[in-house]
Amino acid sequence: MSAPARFIDVHVVQSVPFSNLNRDDTNSVKTVQYGNVWRTRVSSQSWKKATRDLFQERIGQAALRTRRIGERVTLELEGRGWPEDLAQRAGAHIAAGSSIKFELSKDRDNPKQTVTNKVVTNAMVYVPESAVTELTDIAEEHRDELTGAKDIKKPTDKSILPKDRIEAVLRTRNAVINLFGRMLAEVDEAGVDGAVQVAHALTTHSTDVELDYFSAVDDITALWDDTTGSGHMGNAEFSAGTFYRYATVDLRDLTANTGDEPAATRELVGTFLAAFIESLPQAKKNSTAPHTIPDLVHLSVRSDRPLSYAAAFERPVRARAEGGFAADSVDTLNAYATAANKLLGADRVLTSGWAGLEAKGLTGLGDRHSSFADLITTALNSALGQTPTKATA
Repeated sequence: MSAPARFIDVHVVQSVPFSNLNRDDTNSVKTVQYGNVWRTRVSSQSWKKATRDLFQERIGQAALRTRRIGERVTLELEGRGWPEDLAQRAGAHIAAGSSIKFELSKDRDNPKQTVTNKVVTNAMVYVPESAVTELTDIAEEHRDELTGAKDIKKPTDKSILPKDRIEAVLRTRNAVINLFGRMLAEVDEAGVDGAVQVAHALTTHSTDVELDYFSAVDDITALWDDTTGSGHMGNAEFSAGTFYRYATVDLRDLTANTGDEPAATRELVGTFLAAFIESLPQAKKNSTAPHTIPDLVHLSVRSDRPLSYAAAFERPVRARAEGGFAADSVDTLNAYATAANKLLGADRVLTSGWAGLEAKGLTGLGDRHSSFADLITTALNSALGQTPTKATA
C-alpha cells in the first residue's frame, strides 16, 4: 500500500521582460548572489501577495490585514448613521478591547501630537472581512455604554467593551487564513500555521540591472516657442530574465486547519495552484505591462517531503548562441528532477506532470498535459481522490 499524499510541489519557469516586479527601500531591483553570479530576485512576500489577491478573487472570500481595525469599524458605524464623534470613540474602544497593545495615531499636520480616539494596534490583525461587521455589531449592542464612556486618550486607557467577544472575533478565520496562516501571538489561540510555503523567485541565469532615464513634458510650457526641456526628469531600475518559482502545499497542515472537509480542501488547493501559476506582482505594471504566462509548470504529489529544484540553477544557465534562456532552463530543470528523484527514490512521487509551451517530451517531469487546468486536476485526483460525480436520474 502506497503512502498517503503529503505535499503538492509546484515548479514554474517563467520569462519576464523589462520590468521591476519587486523593489527594495531605495526603489532598486531586488537581487541575490547565487552560484557566484547576481540574479534578479522577487521576494516570496511579493509573489505571495499577488497570489493571495488572485486567490481571494477566485475563492470569493477575503481577509483584512491591518493595524487600524478600529478606524475600519468607525467607518462602518458612520455608514450606519452614527455621529462621527461617537463612531470614533466606539472604534477606539474596539481596537483597545483586546490583549493587543495599542497606541494613538499621530496628527498628520503635527506628528508630535496624538489624536484622541484614533487607535493603532501594535500588531497587525488578520481577520476575515466579515469580522468588521461582527465587531461593528458588538459596538451597536453597547451604544448606550459608549455614549457615556470616556474617550481613549492614552495607551493605558481601558475599553468598556467585552474583551472575550472581541478576541473571539479576532480568532475567526476563513479560507484565506486557513491556507496562508496567521501570526497573532498577542491573542491566545489566534495563530494559524500556514499550509503554503513560497520561495523567493530568482532568475536561472545572471542578470544586469538596467538604469532607465525618463523625462516628462509639461503640456503647457511646451506651447511656448522659447521653452525647451522637460517638466520632470528621473531614472528607475529595471531588469529582465527567466525565473524559477517554487511553492508547496502541506496537505496535512491544511486538513488540520479546515477539518475533515475533502471538498473544501480540494477547492482551496486547486484555487491556490491556479492563482500561483497565473499571478504576477503588479509593481510598475502601468509602465512595463510584463504580463507573460509561464513557459512551463511542473506539479508533483509527494508522500515524503517538499523538494525544491532551485539547486538546478546554482550553475547559471547560459544563453544559446542565438540568445534565449527559457528552453535551456526547462532542460536543466528536467535533468535535475530526473537525478534528484532517482537519488531519493521514485516511489516517493505519487504523481508528476507538466504543461507548457514546449512540444518535446520531458520524461523527468512526468506526464505531459495539454493545459494548466488539466495538470491541476490530475494532481488533485492523485492527492485527494476523484471529484465526486452527481447522481443522474
